[in-house]
Amino acid sequence: MASAVFHQALGTLQSNQQLHNSGLRQEFGIASVKSVSKCLNNDFRLSTSRTEKKRNIRLVRASSSQTSVVDPVSSSPSNGSTNELKKKSEAALILVRHGESLWNEKNLFTGCVDVPLTKKGVEEAIEAGKRISNIPVDMIYTSSLIRAQMTAMLAMTQHRRKKVPIVLHSENEQATKWSQIYSEETQKQSIPVVTAWQLNERMYGELQGLNKQETADRFGKEKVHEWRRSYDIPPPNGESLEMCAERAVAYFKDQIEPQLLSGKNVMIAAHGNSLRSIIMYLDKLTSQEVISLELSTGIPMLYIFKEGKFLRRGSPIGPSEAGVYAYTRRLAQYRQKLDEMLH
Repeated sequence: MASAVFHQALGTLQSNQQLHNSGLRQEFGIASVKSVSKCLNNDFRLSTSRTEKKRNIRLVRASSSQTSVVDPVSSSPSNGSTNELKKKSEAALILVRHGESLWNEKNLFTGCVDVPLTKKGVEEAIEAGKRISNIPVDMIYTSSLIRAQMTAMLAMTQHRRKKVPIVLHSENEQATKWSQIYSEETQKQSIPVVTAWQLNERMYGELQGLNKQETADRFGKEKVHEWRRSYDIPPPNGESLEMCAERAVAYFKDQIEPQLLSGKNVMIAAHGNSLRSIIMYLDKLTSQEVISLELSTGIPMLYIFKEGKFLRRGSPIGPSEAGVYAYTRRLAQYRQKLDEMLH
């Protein structure tokens, strides 16, 4: 049902809301990133086989005239060049929790079960897209779960720049070859989307698929609350928030932060606990502060990465674009350019 709603929503949006953007030609290139490294050593951890290492991320390299997708590079900038980049770079970071899923609707523990969005979830994703329609997006990261990917794709149908998000596939040599784009103009009008299991929701172990109220009745409200809201106590055969944070923050620091450091604007569509973990790192929250942090579905948050620091510029409960975003000069100029070129 949700899949049909998803495709119908995409078709309607693409046919009814196309904007002329022939005048827009400025591109935002992607600089080199480090290879992924830190993962959890538990049953949930995916295999770190040769195939897994290849698929973590591709480098998107840009010049003023074209953008091309190539293989990953593991080299990182020297300390001197890193410090210089920190002084000069400024980038937008958008965080958005996926819209309501079918199991959210049924009040079930979802965790890493791959469940799609409800009709309400589709609407939330579209509304999230409207709120970020004037914020530049050069690269998108999502979890490997469909509800996060649907949210990112639907949100981008609302962006005024009208670039097409394209999921990168590098599972093996054949996947890389078969997904190659041969048109430079098409490449320039695309946004690379990287999927990563490290951004998945917290794995709820033996609670996955159980009704939350029935679980509380069975094990007691206090025990279930401990499993859900403590920092370092996992549910049976599952992950604690601390374990989720270990993989999500490591991935953010190794893969996403270098993109921001190079001045690229990034959107992350993920989940309540993986995003709480990243926000803990960005806002330097304590383990006690993070457990009380609640994120609404489909409400984007904006951070500005400037001079090596993350500045929160939007509230997860802001009612409108004006309430959510306090624009920096660079973002205000970007919006003004959109206004001039699209009208």
